Amino acid sequence: MGWWQRVFGGRRTEEEPPLAVPAPPTTEQIVTSVDAVLARASGKAPAAVTARVQRVAETVHEMAPRLDRLGAGSQQAHTVVATATSYLPEAVDAYLRLPRDFADRRVVDRGKTSLLILCDQLDLLGATLDKISDAVSRADAVALVAHGRFLEEKFGTSGGLTLPGAGQSLPGQALPGQALPGQALPGQGTAGPGPTPGPAPLEAP
Repeated sequence: MGWWQRVFGGRRTEEEPPLAVPAPPTTEQIVTSVDAVLARASGKAPAAVTARVQRVAETVHEMAPRLDRLGAGSQQAHTVVATATSYLPEAVDAYLRLPRDFADRRVVDRGKTSLLILCDQLDLLGATLDKISDAVSRADAVALVAHGRFLEEKFGTSGGLTLPGAGQSLPGQALPGQALPGQALPGQGTAGPGPTPGPAPLEAP
């Protein structure tokens, strides 16, 4: 549609194609992204940076398979994905583009060097992911407790299923040392009438 039609409300001669919505990244893509950042930082950034990136990467590894538990459109799930694919790579790559002496020694903002600023950012990302991971774990723990209470109500002593106690057996089963009707204990013949007497043994003349 030309500008004349847009201004004066002319009819569109052609249908505008629908916008393509990109698919959300998969678990493998999320994990691969943080691993790539860690690989770029290793050997190029100080140990203080590498350790913090490692912390974030480990939390992402732990959280990525569990994002579906946060629900579709969850802000927490978006934070995990954005950290792995955007926040973390952008922060680390911006630092790595700087000359090492400038990044680690030159004060650039409120008395801090680029190195200290990056460490603050990584600490914030790590703490945020830890809170999200803890929230998911707590939700799983609550679900486990609720399921346990359900089982207690359904199969507990006041429920419909009573488990056999000491000295009791299930129907069709015998306790050790006892036999069911019509069965014999090991080492004994089948219960029933006594054996029929056979011919007396012959005596020697």
